[in-house]
Amino acid sequence: MKFEQYRILPEIKRAIAEQGFRKPTDIQYKVLPKVLAGEDILGIAQTGTGKTAAFVIPVLHLLASEKKFKTLRCLVMVPTHELAQQIADVFKSLGRHTRLKILALFGSTEQDPQIRALQQGVDILVTTPGRMFDLHAQGHIRFEHVKFLILDEADRMLDLGFYKDIDDVKKLLPRRHQTLFFSATIDDKIKKLAYSTVTNAIRIQISPDDPVSKNIDHSVVMVEMDDKRFFLERMVLENSGQKMVVFVRTKVRAERVAAAMQRVNIATVTLHSGKVHQERKEAMNAFKTGKVSILIATDVSARGVDIPEVEYVINYDLPEVAENYVHRIGRTGRGTHKGKAVSFCSKEELPLLDEIERYLGYSIASQTLSDLEYQETLLFSNEESRTFKDVMKEIADFEGAAKKRKKK
Repeated sequence: MKFEQYRILPEIKRAIAEQGFRKPTDIQYKVLPKVLAGEDILGIAQTGTGKTAAFVIPVLHLLASEKKFKTLRCLVMVPTHELAQQIADVFKSLGRHTRLKILALFGSTEQDPQIRALQQGVDILVTTPGRMFDLHAQGHIRFEHVKFLILDEADRMLDLGFYKDIDDVKKLLPRRHQTLFFSATIDDKIKKLAYSTVTNAIRIQISPDDPVSKNIDHSVVMVEMDDKRFFLERMVLENSGQKMVVFVRTKVRAERVAAAMQRVNIATVTLHSGKVHQERKEAMNAFKTGKVSILIATDVSARGVDIPEVEYVINYDLPEVAENYVHRIGRTGRGTHKGKAVSFCSKEELPLLDEIERYLGYSIASQTLSDLEYQETLLFSNEESRTFKDVMKEIADFEGAAKKRKKK
């Protein structure tokens, strides 16, 4: 079934076509008609499946059909600034031919412009809990007309301690409203939150045997901890111009890796919790527009954020939580696009690799490097001021020594 066959407003169909979408994904096919029918939804789907549009399209249709504008009728709660902005952008893109007003609301930025936007009237509010409750307490947000409560990346919200916030906002909403609850994973904690939030929800689960998208070719290579910067340098140079997200464990490490890349004249931007909102926004804009093709990030950007046309994900450090491996590499291979992911694993990280493989249920393909290939990577680095002739001579000397050892 194509989008043009759904009973949704022509102006929304027009925006869908302008985005190049013709047929719904699995999660969209299952969710869209249920939302239109007024059902509560518990949706479980892996990253990159198109779940945002699965709720955006029917909500836009239902709100725009009412011909009642500039009244808060849809509240979307998310865990991070980046995800709030991204979902608001999807609402704006697919609702561009309607009169609906959409606002992304989050902290670490000026309140006054947000207050002015709320005073002018908003139909759809996409928000993180903190700033929303602040402005509600100040009298700038009213919930009595809300018809839709959407919780996206609910498992991540639990991880960040937002359970009470979700419970509190439910008490502020009209008794009769429609709840759409989305999570990448389902466990006892998520079930408890879901069933305290939704009423007689229809559970829709898109979870193939392999949690990693079939569009992603992922592998692991053994690299000593101190040598990782040389292998990252080589990957960047061999894939010049391609968008690459590099995941590290901490914000301090993100800045150190960025500094190491700067020493070899590779431009990068960093994204982590140590950045204020404006810095994070500028970094994302530089990366999305292609001004800078390398983004070095912590797990703050691994969940939910859709970055177009990422060709490579590099796990510079393996994640300490096995599940985050799937969320990280899910930044590539989104929709119908293909992508590649490579993980650098040091001896110290082998226990983390074991945990990831147990979570996946299979061993990740391993790239085996010979001693020569490994040394070539170190020798080709621009970190020291060596000429190309110097490097070639070092390689020749290395190969000559290797041949002598074989003869012995």
